[in-house]
Amino acid sequence: MNGISKVRQKNQLTYSYHRRKTDTFFRDFVIIFFMRVVAGKYGGRPLKTLEGKTTRPTTDKVKGAIFNMIGPYFDGGQVLDLYAGSGSLAIEAISRGMVSAVKDRRAQAIISQNISMTKEKERFELLKMESNRALELVTGQFDLVLLDPPYAKEQIAADIEKMVERGLLSDDVLVVCETDKSVDLPEEIAGLGIWKQKIYGISKVTVYVR
Repeated sequence: MNGISKVRQKNQLTYSYHRRKTDTFFRDFVIIFFMRVVAGKYGGRPLKTLEGKTTRPTTDKVKGAIFNMIGPYFDGGQVLDLYAGSGSLAIEAISRGMVSAVKDRRAQAIISQNISMTKEKERFELLKMESNRALELVTGQFDLVLLDPPYAKEQIAADIEKMVERGLLSDDVLVVCETDKSVDLPEEIAGLGIWKQKIYGISKVTVYVR
C-alpha cells in the first residue's frame, strides 16, 4: 500500500491526511479542515482552511463561543482580522452584522475562496502584506479587532500599542485575542483592559476593551 488516508467527521470538522510512500511514520502531512459560517446571513455556508506550520484554524465551536461572548450580532461597524489564516472570523463578523472587513494575507488563496463564497466581495479588503506593514498603512477606526498571532504574548501587546498609537481603535472597540491556553496576557495594554477571558479546550480567548 503506497499511501494511507483516513477521513473522520465530527462536529462538522473533517480531517484528511495522507502519507507519502517514502515516509516511515506520519511526519509529513497536511490537514485540510472543512468548516462553516456558524450564524448570520452566511450561516451554514462552507469555509475552507489549511492547517500547517503558520496557520491554526479556529474551530466552529470556539468561533461560536467567541461571538456569543462579544455579540452575538452587530449593528454595523468595521472589523480588522490582522492574522487571517482563512478569514473565517472576519467573515463570521460580517455575517453577524459588521459592515466591512480588512484582512492581512496569510493563507491568501484560501481567504480569497472564502470571500468569494459570500457573494459580497466588496465588503472585504485583503491586504497582501505582513501584519506590521498593514498596521502602518490601514486608516480609519475599527470596532472589532481579531488577533491570533504567532508568539502571541509579545506580538499582541505590540500590535495593540501600535493601533492605539495610530488611532485605529474606536471608543467602543473590542479586541479579541485567541491564544494557547497556557499564554497569560497582561491585564492592561495601552489603556485597554481585559473584559472577558475564557478557555475552550486548548484555546484561550481574551477580550480587551477601553
